[in-house]
Amino acid sequence: MLELTMVAVSGADAGATAGMTLTEVPSEPGTALRVGRDAAVCRLVTPEDWLFVSRVHLEFRCAPDGTWHLTWLRGSRPDPASEVRLTHGPHVQAVGYGATVPLPRGGAGEIVVQERSGPRSVGVGFFHEV
Repeated sequence: MLELTMVAVSGADAGATAGMTLTEVPSEPGTALRVGRDAAVCRLVTPEDWLFVSRVHLEFRCAPDGTWHLTWLRGSRPDPASEVRLTHGPHVQAVGYGATVPLPRGGAGEIVVQERSGPRSVGVGFFHEV
């Protein structure tokens, strides 16, 4: 099971948890969950006017062995308007544009999508239950 909690934060709302969204999906091979602005495709949806987040920005996908991987999907622009980083425990890892990284098995952490030119960010907390 993968549990995700998403919070969208603007500079004025730093530390606020209003608008928190929670979802969970079973750890079945091929299961996918997306984060972005397009509610027709994404399970966790950011504000539509937050253009630093792509229509479909992040994808969580369960591998055949039950592990989960995070992909920062490439958008329509060659250079992204945001940065993505993965934090688990004391480790912080930048996620490259178009890159896929494994989530720690049986662990918890956070993925942060940070606007490059402003104070807004999207935090997606995760817990991978084994």
